[in-house]
Amino acid sequence: MVGARGQMKALVKARSEPGLWMQDVPVPGIGPDDVLIQVLCTGVCGTDVHIFEWDRWARANVPVPLVIGHEFVGEVVEVGADVPDLALGDLVSGEGHLVCGRCRNCVAGRRVQCARTKGIGVNYQGAYAEYIALPAGNVWRHQPDVDHDVASIFDPFGNAVHTALTFDVLGEDVLITGAGPIGIMAAMIAQHAGARYVVITDVSEYRLELAKKVGVTVAADTRQTSLFSIMADLGMREGFDVGMEMSGKPAALREMLSVMTHGGKVAMLGLPAEEFAIDWAHLVLNMITIKGIYGREMFETWYKMSVLTQSGLDISPVITHKFAAADFAEAFATVRAGNCGKVVLDWRAGSR
Repeated sequence: MVGARGQMKALVKARSEPGLWMQDVPVPGIGPDDVLIQVLCTGVCGTDVHIFEWDRWARANVPVPLVIGHEFVGEVVEVGADVPDLALGDLVSGEGHLVCGRCRNCVAGRRVQCARTKGIGVNYQGAYAEYIALPAGNVWRHQPDVDHDVASIFDPFGNAVHTALTFDVLGEDVLITGAGPIGIMAAMIAQHAGARYVVITDVSEYRLELAKKVGVTVAADTRQTSLFSIMADLGMREGFDVGMEMSGKPAALREMLSVMTHGGKVAMLGLPAEEFAIDWAHLVLNMITIKGIYGREMFETWYKMSVLTQSGLDISPVITHKFAAADFAEAFATVRAGNCGKVVLDWRAGSR
């Protein structure tokens, strides 16, 4: 059995200081309800960058040492005795939130709202490794013909799907603040789902150019072009129907609220670094709804992701860089510099 084969390479938060280290660690064993997965590709997430930089959030939430990483695709190489529906060779990804199964929300079927969630690669052993062991209930089996790089970013794709489809976008005018990979994927989803206009804002010229390449209606730096002038150019008279806040920036949310239509709806995925004020009177008088979004709905979002890709939505343009796992330092430098879309690490030949 693979689990008895000794050591593997893994990217470890080994010390309580900035950085990551490629180390030999034991191949994880599995229980009767688990599977062991050989990792093929992983996506680099902003969460991983926080852990690399060892900022205040990371210091407060991540135990050391820990194998990090939660975006991945791999092949099942070992199956627990009580796992009925997964087989050797299945191409899979993992839902990164491990839920308790017993809190009120879990028992009621609202697992995305579990009160005691653990995060793969945050406070549970992660996927930046040659192998990862997961409970079978957290494993998603892909269609065999899915692109491996695309499959490796189903986790953030799921964040985009959850956000973009929280409110009905068919025939609506959509504003997205933050043209990072998830924001751009959300724009692509909104277009695919029938939005009339999709406007995305950012301050990064690189990311705005990437958004233009995937065909958004307008990609703009609002320090240079106001949203009101964009609305006028598009012939919009009453404001945006649906907003998706992806940046976590106070100014972006305030700007979004100022141009929402009466009764507009905002899905908020961006995580602010600190508390900030908004004009609550404007929100109340205009009856604007703000809904916080976290993770993916298990597993409804995953079904939607697969259906979207099967129906022609191609998110591969958001993947701009790919590195061998051994070159993780260069990959992280690329993400931290910001001139990129999604960055993928290949573990098939480059971890050693």
